[in-house]
Amino acid sequence: MSTLHDIASLGGHTMGTTWQVKLTTTPGRDLHPLHAGIQAQLDAVVAQMSTWEAASDIAAFNRAAAGTSLPLPGLFAEVIDCALDIARRSEGAFDPTVGPLVALWGFGAHAHAQRVPDAARLAATQARCGWQRLHWHDGHLLQPGGLELDLSAIAKGFAVDLVSRCLRSQGIAAALVEVGGELHGYGRKPDGQPWRVLVEAGPEEEAELAHPPRVLALDDLAVATSGDRWHQFVEDGTHYSHTLDPRAGAPVSRTAAAVTVVAQHAMHADGWATALTVMGAQEGLAFANANALAARFITRTAQGIEEHLSTAFTALLTEQVAAA
Repeated sequence: MSTLHDIASLGGHTMGTTWQVKLTTTPGRDLHPLHAGIQAQLDAVVAQMSTWEAASDIAAFNRAAAGTSLPLPGLFAEVIDCALDIARRSEGAFDPTVGPLVALWGFGAHAHAQRVPDAARLAATQARCGWQRLHWHDGHLLQPGGLELDLSAIAKGFAVDLVSRCLRSQGIAAALVEVGGELHGYGRKPDGQPWRVLVEAGPEEEAELAHPPRVLALDDLAVATSGDRWHQFVEDGTHYSHTLDPRAGAPVSRTAAAVTVVAQHAMHADGWATALTVMGAQEGLAFANANALAARFITRTAQGIEEHLSTAFTALLTEQVAAA
């Protein structure tokens, strides 16, 4: 049996961002088929769940007439299952039907101009949303009328999981997968060490924190980060984040600068990072502790940048320091 002792890097583009994989491999292995396989998996996610693609399965559902029941392809079905579970458990802080509101506030594939909408238009748009309106049964999703799915807060994480699954099926014993900032690492590098990653936050936030940067060993773990520094606009001196609170129909107020979640699967980490961002640091931290979620909140306060860790996140750091 050949000894795995090389690290190779592959990369490309998907979902309006980039993907990168570092993997262990035997010397001389032709990686072109592996690269093509990874890209095919990512292309399948886009074909099924991209609101930017008019021919996608999600676009077909969003256009469907009221009362239409559509069978969902396998990948789409996996993500809907997870999205509805997070919506239910978060009591709507995460909502896969928030698409029309995202567009109304000037974000996403079908965005209107970035501005604060008037009350009547906001109310009318809110009436079209609501995860409780989704009827998902026996592989079929019922369009109740006017409902538009948007899975952008969870699909990238799922894509990471899918790539890791693909690599394992091709005999890759260790890899670090990244799609648009969401990560999953498994196996050991040739030196016997796990993949280590820096927990993401803005450079200005990290500079103000009174401790060294947080580094995680991804021993079959995933990391996702949500926050306010990626997309936002300013109107009349007020900053409006791209992260919407589905319960209020508006961008979240007092957005955490960054919320990081560590989980076994990147899809769960991605969805929960969004849900906890919507909840805010106080409610989100309490929820994370009550539900054993490993979460880190970076918040801006009048006193400066603050970090708050859930019990599970603190335990994860402690375990990894002890193992180092």
